[in-house]
Amino acid sequence: MKIVVLAGGLSPERNVSLSTGTVVCEALRSRGHRAALIDMYFGTEGCSGHPEALFDAPISQAGRRVNPVAPELEQVKAARRLNSSSMFGEGVLELCRDADMVFLALHGACGEDGRVQAAFDLMGIPYTGSGCLGSAIAMNKDLTKRLAATEGILTPEWSAISYGPGDIERLTAECTLPRVVKPIDSGSSIGVYIAHDRPALAEALRSGLSYGGKAIIEQYISGREIQVGILDDCALPSIEIIPKTGFYSYENKYQPGAALEVCPSPIPPEIEQKLGAAALAVHRLLSLAVYSRADFIVTDRGEPYFLEINTLPGMTPTSLLPQEAAAAGIDYATLCERIIALSLQIRKKN
Repeated sequence: MKIVVLAGGLSPERNVSLSTGTVVCEALRSRGHRAALIDMYFGTEGCSGHPEALFDAPISQAGRRVNPVAPELEQVKAARRLNSSSMFGEGVLELCRDADMVFLALHGACGEDGRVQAAFDLMGIPYTGSGCLGSAIAMNKDLTKRLAATEGILTPEWSAISYGPGDIERLTAECTLPRVVKPIDSGSSIGVYIAHDRPALAEALRSGLSYGGKAIIEQYISGREIQVGILDDCALPSIEIIPKTGFYSYENKYQPGAALEVCPSPIPPEIEQKLGAAALAVHRLLSLAVYSRADFIVTDRGEPYFLEINTLPGMTPTSLLPQEAAAAGIDYATLCERIIALSLQIRKKN
């Protein structure tokens, strides 16, 4: 097959996305596919020769390892030659239109939030993963938790807020502690803070202004961090995350050795069953397709608290879904091909 692996984009998670795209592209080529790694935001800028040559060009290893510091998006914008407000760079849509499939290796806003999916639906471009509606809902932590709660899925208490600098003092005084503060529509734990005291809460809220001042303030649940992948409407073996310091932050996710990842999770079978059932319930509730990954905290009493669900889980060398698939006997390249085959079935039905 002729496959565009679409990565990068204009998101705080672009570095993670480029790493995902690099490894996916290598895996697809190892199976005989013609795969091209394309940065959605920059497109064919700086490429010499015909764009068709990108399907056979050497794969850059520059983005393989994720920088533990999120990118400055203003610097990314300044580096683009194309003078356009479009999120699609030079030649991107043309390449995607001519391919048999677009493998979405995008993460975060401008890729995982349904907008790219909607554009491709209108253009008749087949792509991997969930459709535009499920992607948009899953990206919004408030909407996801509201729907999950109405179905009886246990989730920490929360409030969704839109605020400015003048609201921080009031919010800091009103909130009970400890609390988790996170952007309403971001991933990879970017902008997530656990506040155990009021100065830390105020600092978290000040930091949240850089993500638009829209946040979730969530009840802090102490417990084990366990995540469950879904593939083809079935739960994969869960994986437990044990950070060496702090919680599973952006830095701990992408710094080798910063966290211990144990798969399958060393938990009783009845807890594994509860986690798998809850992850699958949210996946179906949001009408997600092909694959996803749900995040949980499991308390000492064995209560699984659902946190959020990811429609385009990371596929970097250290990502969790590939580890879960491996525990189920599915190697990385096979996982990529399974995602493509299932996605083609979905797109043909729609």
